[in-house]
Amino acid sequence: MSDRPAIDRDAAIELLTSLVAIPSPPKHESLAVGHLVRWMRQRGFAAAPDAAGNAVGTRGEGRSEILLLGHIDTFPGTVPLRHDDDRLSGRGTVDAKGPLCAFAVAGAAVTVPAGWRVTIVGAVEEESWTSRGARHLVDTWGARPAPVAVIVGEPSRWDRVTLGYRGSVELRLTLRIPFAHSAGRERLPAERAVDLWHAVEHFCDERNRDRPEREFDRYSATLRSIRTRDDGAFGIATLSVGLRLPLGGRLSALRKDLAARLDSTVSEWQAERSSLSCRFRGGQEAFKAEKTTPLVAAFLRSIRAEGGEPSFVLKTGTADLTIVGPAWPDAMMAVYGPGDSALDHTPDEHIHLGEYVRAARVVARVLEALMAR
Repeated sequence: MSDRPAIDRDAAIELLTSLVAIPSPPKHESLAVGHLVRWMRQRGFAAAPDAAGNAVGTRGEGRSEILLLGHIDTFPGTVPLRHDDDRLSGRGTVDAKGPLCAFAVAGAAVTVPAGWRVTIVGAVEEESWTSRGARHLVDTWGARPAPVAVIVGEPSRWDRVTLGYRGSVELRLTLRIPFAHSAGRERLPAERAVDLWHAVEHFCDERNRDRPEREFDRYSATLRSIRTRDDGAFGIATLSVGLRLPLGGRLSALRKDLAARLDSTVSEWQAERSSLSCRFRGGQEAFKAEKTTPLVAAFLRSIRAEGGEPSFVLKTGTADLTIVGPAWPDAMMAVYGPGDSALDHTPDEHIHLGEYVRAARVVARVLEALMAR
């Protein structure tokens, strides 16, 4: 491993700034993908969009492969691009163009020895329920050997390594229920929709009764939206609910048990001609990577070499780790990336450029260490 990887700070910052300047919410990533593909080609990668629209670039032709999987789509919404000294503000600076660009810069900086290949992927639609980019990558990997190591790009600060994420699934509820007079004692359709949401919360509370207090080990639900409308003598309420599953939580059991609980809740209201539709979309179970692997050890040494004191974290959200982890059980896995994840999806999203460049050097050191094995 070299004493200090040759990372061009100005070029690294230019890549991140230019990529953040291109809006790329889910399903609208093509311009950003084209930009990253061109950047990689200019630096010796064999690069092109794949059939799903992912930006894919590879250096080296060996059978031992290291996959650096970031995502190029961002949460919807605009954060003005602004560069103030060491701070770059903009949508995607943290989640997750910062980690993706750190991967690309590191991959371009290292020497790839014979027998090895380094692949950078900027996946599409990670911020949607489909995770289409990562799923396509797994489904089309084909007969070539599974990666030796997979590093997933998500923000967790430059001096921390993330080992696990909870599972997730989206639930769409549609309730159709007769109106009652607003002066009477019967609850109105909108109020019944709130009752339905509380039933989801109670379901999670019951599942958590004997579980540890750590959030990573618990079920949770978020009410993403609730809409009501009138349909003659009936009210219709639509609820969008996000569910998180702990390690060991099974999607099949969750879907079955929660749907039964909600059907029972509506039946208890004894409202004739009422109906409930439960539709689950997407879904992936929680995954936790092994802590004692050469990949994780390389991260610890590399962070220390950059002057940091490394630590570990388990995330309560979901990332593409939960897709690629089960697909390649023999591959070493870790999640890494610069930036404060508390800024994900917020109007104050920004990254400190010194941290970003330092993270690129950490990744370069990790690649060098793995390929020297």
